[in-house]
Amino acid sequence: MPQIEELKKYKNIHMIGIGGVSMSGIAAILHNWGFHITGSDWSQSETTDKLNEMGIPVVIGHNIENVKKADVVVYSAAIKQDDPEMQTAQAYGIATIERADFLGILTRCFKDTICISGTHGKTTTTSMVSLCFLEALQDPSIQVGAFLGALNGNYRVGSSEHFIIEACEYVESFLKFSPKAEIVLNIDNDHLDYFKTFENIKNAFVKYVKLLPDDGVLVVNGDDKNCLDLLNFTNAKAITYSLQDKSMDFFADNISFDENGFPSFDVYKNGEFYDNIALSVPGKHNVFNCLACVALCDYYSIEKKYIKTALSKFTGAHRRFEFKGKVNDATIYDDYGHHPTEILATANSLKNKKYGESWVVFQPHTYSRTKNLLDDFASALTSFDHIVLLDIYAAREVNTFNISSKDLADKIVSLGKDAIYLPNFDICVSYLKQHVQPNDVILTLGAGTVTEIGPLLLK
Repeated sequence: MPQIEELKKYKNIHMIGIGGVSMSGIAAILHNWGFHITGSDWSQSETTDKLNEMGIPVVIGHNIENVKKADVVVYSAAIKQDDPEMQTAQAYGIATIERADFLGILTRCFKDTICISGTHGKTTTTSMVSLCFLEALQDPSIQVGAFLGALNGNYRVGSSEHFIIEACEYVESFLKFSPKAEIVLNIDNDHLDYFKTFENIKNAFVKYVKLLPDDGVLVVNGDDKNCLDLLNFTNAKAITYSLQDKSMDFFADNISFDENGFPSFDVYKNGEFYDNIALSVPGKHNVFNCLACVALCDYYSIEKKYIKTALSKFTGAHRRFEFKGKVNDATIYDDYGHHPTEILATANSLKNKKYGESWVVFQPHTYSRTKNLLDDFASALTSFDHIVLLDIYAAREVNTFNISSKDLADKIVSLGKDAIYLPNFDICVSYLKQHVQPNDVILTLGAGTVTEIGPLLLK
């Protein structure tokens, strides 16, 4: 059983922004441990409904009375200091703790916190590792950044010492955790609105691996030089994996794809044949994610039969190349990819499938990312036959960057490929209905509201 002594001083915990992916998971874990949880959020969602059903009362808007009764207020990063509930907490001298700091406290309740990080692939790899531990009956607690069918949610409360979590580098929140094991999948130039330079991103990962104890383990992508460099900054056991270098600890060879684009391949451990693995998710990038998972699970002595079964059953996390349905006999998929590297990986996954022509509906995410990576976005999107662009999703930003999706469309056209900018969702849906042919593939892509296009098309 996890050691929760440090938390026992907080009997009543109020959570602002409780509907968030990570916040809701924390709430459920605390509720299961017997704490009294209340919460508030801006808007009603599937998540807030589920929390209410569990017996965690969630108010849409504000509830000052719940704050007054709390021993501590936990708030998500999106909540500003002038929020009425935050101001009440301060006025009444009630402690406030930001989500990442609080999750850090949770990681110290477990003897074995397993953190999965990297710029791309965190959610999928966290899901894969989680399913392998579940298949082997290890009874882990889990927190993952998307809805996972096997969990019927984005978290699980177990009674073992294993706590498997997705560890995000944005605003260096992963530095608040106390990991015993880490996977670093890749290091890429993302979140430049916060990090400013690639060197700052690398330095954040250096600080992150330094958190590992000497008896911990670090699993890194051997095909990413920046990941390999991290091995110089820890005494933890190092495990490497690769698709290119047979001298790495784990290596994938003889990769082939079926008509769905699902890979199967041979895994070698220290040069010796380990096993053949077949995945039920498309794309070469998922071979990388799988190797990281296999390397970690092998270290934990999870039997191959459990690893193989769990990975074959895994059909993807929510919004990761997720099948949404068919319209005009064309297939619709939805994906969270919002960085050029992710767009390329998704485009390459698609190439292994059989279809007529490809349609991408892309909603850029944040002005800063669109401005900083404009050329890379344009280049990655030319991988599709037809390109439709929606307005930039602002998320946390104001457009001080003088950038729009029209600029991205112009850039793509300058590369010799057609791109159409459609600011309105309804216009986009009717445009697709008129132009898409049977056997085509439609991919809605981005981290914002673009996910609504698929259901609108299906209506």
